[in-house]
Amino acid sequence: MMNHTAIFIDAGFLLSLGGHRAAGTTLRSAFTTHYESLVRGIVQTVKKNTGLNNLRVYWYDASKDGLFTEQHKRIGLIPGVKVRLGRISYNGEQKGVDLRLALDLVGVARNRSASIAYLVSGDDDLAEAVEEAQDLGMKVVLLGVAKADSRLGVASVAEHLALTADYIETIPNQLLDSAFTKVLEWDQHHSEKTSIIANAPTEAPAPVPAKPFAPTPAVMAQKTTAKAMTVTESNAEVVYSSGGERPGFKGNAAYEQQELKVAEEIGAKVAESWLAFTTQSEVVELMADKPQLPPEIDRTLLKDCAQVLGEWKTDQQTIRRTLRSAFWEYLAKIM
Repeated sequence: MMNHTAIFIDAGFLLSLGGHRAAGTTLRSAFTTHYESLVRGIVQTVKKNTGLNNLRVYWYDASKDGLFTEQHKRIGLIPGVKVRLGRISYNGEQKGVDLRLALDLVGVARNRSASIAYLVSGDDDLAEAVEEAQDLGMKVVLLGVAKADSRLGVASVAEHLALTADYIETIPNQLLDSAFTKVLEWDQHHSEKTSIIANAPTEAPAPVPAKPFAPTPAVMAQKTTAKAMTVTESNAEVVYSSGGERPGFKGNAAYEQQELKVAEEIGAKVAESWLAFTTQSEVVELMADKPQLPPEIDRTLLKDCAQVLGEWKTDQQTIRRTLRSAFWEYLAKIM
């Protein structure tokens, strides 16, 4: 086996962590990425840790129909970088990215093209590919973003994947700080102007006689959800004290209320960031589809929440409903 390293980067994973570190959100319009310095810095970090030359950097991302965007072309022109694209489905999910990464990882190990693989990802689905590469004689190292309060020492990495890898290293904080830059601070004037224009009527609508309204299944489902949320909130355990303590929640109920409060703050923060960088037409389109959120915004809400509360908590429907409701409530206050 050749004494080289090979680096496999899940772009969605790396950009989410780097962007959140720089701008406080994974919304890509909120930060810029200096791709060449980022890739070069990762290669230099790996060489410093191993003393070996790097075979290639594999960069995995997704796009509509799996076609190269201008950004992907620029990344692909960086020396030593191979861009591999999956597809983005109709609901905004990545398809085929993990499969491509897994096939390449095992292929490099089978062809004995490199002796050490550095994996920049946290996806549990890659654990089997890691084990297969190890069985073929390759060492696999996880390269992550440091997180002091994480049991693994890195952010957003599945425990099963961490246990499968040979060991874990981190990307230097100085590299992340130089490669990711917050675009700008929130511009309240821009947000208010955009919302006012978006809400302005284009022409006076003609009066339409009221018609009997038959609730659709979607409307009935929304009503059922609202009732369920009311029941859930009413079951929270409240403590009334006759001493110096104020009334409030205790035990698990208090912890759950804190999590919901965090979710509310994240939802409002994403709305604030999105409104600061958006255009009039985008606001109009968003409001026309209410309460349905575009996949990019919904994905940002979930990723930002996972950075704070963890993926397990973010998967809870109560947390997800709170995130989305807080997003709409913030827009309602501004608009």
